[in-house]
Amino acid sequence: MGRAQGTALGKEIHRAYEDLRKIEAFCLKRPWWLPFGAFRRIARTRAGRVSSPAVAAGSPGNYQRTLGIASGADAPVDGVWLLQAVEGLLGSVDGAVDVPPPGGCSALAIRGAASATGRPIIAHNFDYLPPVQPFFFIRESRPAHGLRSIEFTVAPLAGAIDGVNEKGLAITYDYSQTLATLDPGRAGPTISMRISETLAEAATVSEAVDKLSRNSRWGSGLLMLADATGDVASLELSNTRAEVRRPNDGDDFVFHANNYVCPATAAVEVPVEGVYNARAPRPLRGRRVLDSSLRRMCRFDELLQNAAGLSSDDLKRIMSDHDGGEPSDATICMHSDYWITSACVQCLPQERTLRVAFGTACQAEYTDYTL
Repeated sequence: MGRAQGTALGKEIHRAYEDLRKIEAFCLKRPWWLPFGAFRRIARTRAGRVSSPAVAAGSPGNYQRTLGIASGADAPVDGVWLLQAVEGLLGSVDGAVDVPPPGGCSALAIRGAASATGRPIIAHNFDYLPPVQPFFFIRESRPAHGLRSIEFTVAPLAGAIDGVNEKGLAITYDYSQTLATLDPGRAGPTISMRISETLAEAATVSEAVDKLSRNSRWGSGLLMLADATGDVASLELSNTRAEVRRPNDGDDFVFHANNYVCPATAAVEVPVEGVYNARAPRPLRGRRVLDSSLRRMCRFDELLQNAAGLSSDDLKRIMSDHDGGEPSDATICMHSDYWITSACVQCLPQERTLRVAFGTACQAEYTDYTL
C-alpha cells in the first residue's frame, strides 16, 4: 500500500519536503544562526534515527507502509520520517506556548432523531495551513489482513486524517493543544497512524475507543467516531491520557472543536488564559490559544438547540456558519491569515461513503467516495 501511494504521489511527496520551509511553526524551531537547509537535514536525520525504530516497535504495519511510501516515491527515507514526525512534534506546545499545532478543526456527529434519515453522519471541517492543501488526497486502503477503508489524508503520510471502513466505522481527527511539561510525548506511532490501524481492525465505536485508548501514540487530538449501528462518540486523546464523551441524555448529537471537555484530558491542556507568545507565528501572537475553539463550541451550542431531522444539506449549512457576520478564525467555517477550513468531509457509516470537498465549507462542492 505504501509503495503504491509513493509511486502515485512521488512529485507531491518531494514537494511536501521542500515546502517545509513554508511551515512557519516548523521553521520557528530553527536556531537563528543555522541555515534552513542544514536545519532540515539535522531534523531529517534525527527523525529517521528516533521515529523509525519507535514506529517499528509500536506499529509494524505503519512502519512498513512508511518505508513503502519512501521507496515508491524514490525519496530519502529519513525525509519521509520527518514528514511523519511533524504531526507529533506540533501536537503539543512548550512552556508558555511557543509553537501552535498545525490547525483547528470542528466536528459534529448526529444519529437517530437528530438525523433526517435516522442514520449516523459525521461532518468535519479540517482547518489547516494553506501550503499543505495541495497535498490532500483520497485513498482506498486494502490491507492484506484487515478491513478495507476509504481515507482522506496528506500525500506523505502513512496515517489517515478521516476515514470509513467496510464495516461502517468512521473516524475524523481534530488537533488539540497540550503542555509538554504536563503531557510529555515520545516519538512513536502518530494519532493518524493509529487511525489507519484502527480502521483496518475495528468494526464498532466501542472497539475503536478501546484500541485507540489502549495503544500508545505520539500527539494529542479529538477523534469523532460513528458506526453503522448508530453509536457515536468523541474521544479525547493526549500523549498520556484518553477520555470518551458521548451524547448528553436526550440528545442524538455530539460535537467538538479543539478543546478538551473531559476533566482528565483538560488537566494537561493549555490553560484558558494561555496566550501565543513572541515565538509563535506572527498572525497568532498575543492571542489566547483556546479562544477560537471555545467560541466555536458556544456557536455549536446555539445552532444545535432542539436539533432534529438534520439532513446532509443541514449539516453543510451548520459547518458553513460564519456566526451571522464576517468569517474569521473563530467561526465554524474558518477563514484567517494563518489557517483556514481547507477540506470538508461528511462520513456516512451505513453507506461506507466519504463526501469530500477541498476548500472552505461555505463554498463546498462535495464528491462522494464509496467502498
